[in-house]
Amino acid sequence: MPRSTLGASAALPATLLALALSLGAAVSLGITRFAYGLLLPTMREDLGWSYALAGAMNTANALGYLLGALATPWLLRRQGPERVLLGGAVLASLFMACSGFFTEAAPLLMQRLLAGAASALVFIAGGLMAARLGALQPGRSGWLLGLYYGGTGWGIALSAWAVPEALQQAVHEAHAWRWAWWALAAVSLLASAALWWPARRLAALLPPATVGATGRGFDPRPLWPALAGYTAFGVGYIGYMTFVVALLREQGVAPERITLFYALLGAAVLASARLWAGLLERARGGGALAFLNGLLGLAALLPALSNWWPALLLSGLMFGGVFLSVVASTTALVRHNLPASRWAAGISAFTIVFAAGQIVGPTAVGWIADGPGGLVRGLVFSALALWVGALLAWRQRPLSTSP
Repeated sequence: MPRSTLGASAALPATLLALALSLGAAVSLGITRFAYGLLLPTMREDLGWSYALAGAMNTANALGYLLGALATPWLLRRQGPERVLLGGAVLASLFMACSGFFTEAAPLLMQRLLAGAASALVFIAGGLMAARLGALQPGRSGWLLGLYYGGTGWGIALSAWAVPEALQQAVHEAHAWRWAWWALAAVSLLASAALWWPARRLAALLPPATVGATGRGFDPRPLWPALAGYTAFGVGYIGYMTFVVALLREQGVAPERITLFYALLGAAVLASARLWAGLLERARGGGALAFLNGLLGLAALLPALSNWWPALLLSGLMFGGVFLSVVASTTALVRHNLPASRWAAGISAFTIVFAAGQIVGPTAVGWIADGPGGLVRGLVFSALALWVGALLAWRQRPLSTSP
């Protein structure tokens, strides 16, 4: 493949590269962050946590993600995205493994924070590489971006199988949940090793002059509606992903159905790459972000309105089929509206506000869930936050600057 362009004959190699690169999204979000939702009920019961403390674990993860997002541009200038990607993936795996060695809240909070920081390195570096891969095939950029972000579904689906299996195998062990953390860390290390191939290929493929570009002088103000809408998305979606499994357990849903629910949610994330590719390619302003936020608000509200099993399944399928495409829509917006030299800065800006929203979401929903109405009222809050995000993003218009 030539360094500066990919012809139609390279469609399959580009697709394979995007799929392999998607293992970074699987590690950074699918496992490092979202697998905690499967472990939250067990850890909460074993360790005597309130919902607020349980939510604070993902708040710590989001705070770490914010710190990692702030550090990523500096690291990209000095190391390049391929080294940041691989180093972050290995660190995230090791920090997850460390979570199995503690039972006190303080060290567990610290491990979640460190894992969040490492996952930000992976997610931003991988997103930047996916955007540049898409630029080499402009007609398929939405598809390639969707493949990368859809890799989160691999992590969710693997977690849906690995966590119950590990808990079952360690049922007679003290603090059985720690074995699940170790199993997840092992899976993540394998995925980190597999990332070496796409990182090496893309480092050779992309022009060296663009690899370390940081976009100094980037002004985020013209993108404020999209940034504000994405902040609200961070508040709303993380509340659902943190607590929906706990709500299903409270509603008496059988364990095997919960596993099916979470696995189908992950499968829907994978399918979303094809489902929304055209929308991501066409939408130059905040329309895609607004539309997808609105759908997510509806999906988040369904479990709060009914415990009817088909409605719960529909909620999981809708949420999985939409939420990572919201993330992809911001990368597409950056690619459509900013010159390539500022893509890294633009993606980092969206990642920072995303992390800020996620810091608020889990603790806010947990605090609400500890009061009257419980987790049902917490998910209503999540749905409202997502709809506010849709209204804000709708105000975003395409910029005059072309990529």
